[in-house]
Amino acid sequence: MGMEGEAGKRRLCSLSDDEWKKRLKPEQFYVTRQKGTERAFTGEYWNTKTLGTYHCVCCDTPLFESKSKFDSGTGWPSYYESIGNNVKSKLDMSIVFMPKRKLFCACNAHLGHVFDDGPPPTGKRYCINRGNKGYDEDDKGESVGKGIRVMEEKVNMLVDGKNAMSIKE
Repeated sequence: MGMEGEAGKRRLCSLSDDEWKKRLKPEQFYVTRQKGTERAFTGEYWNTKTLGTYHCVCCDTPLFESKSKFDSGTGWPSYYESIGNNVKSKLDMSIVFMPKRKLFCACNAHLGHVFDDGPPPTGKRYCINRGNKGYDEDDKGESVGKGIRVMEEKVNMLVDGKNAMSIKE
């Protein structure tokens, strides 16, 4: 589903809502394009310990490494560090007494929120909507009725003593 390079990401940023609706499942569209949030503890993989790199479901940008994932007790996958500058944040003042920072990918997909109550070394908690999506029977990686996949997971698997990358598109 991903488009390669910066030119591809720029094209994705300019897609209309109708074009995004054709590319994404309804739940994915709600979270990534309409800045929705899923209920806590509803994602099938919110508590997974699978090793890998987590990518944006819209543009395939690598966002988080599993080594930075931790149990925040919130019911959403949480990470203390993103990959490079691939995750951007914007101040959200929709609730005046409780400002927070919304997280976005380079393609403007809404990912979740970041808070300043995470563990060392960053002190950040990147709280991601249905961020941990592993493999299922559906070749698009969607888990029916169990939360929303915002990121795809590209899992490192040990095969015959060698590291092989298993990619799910």
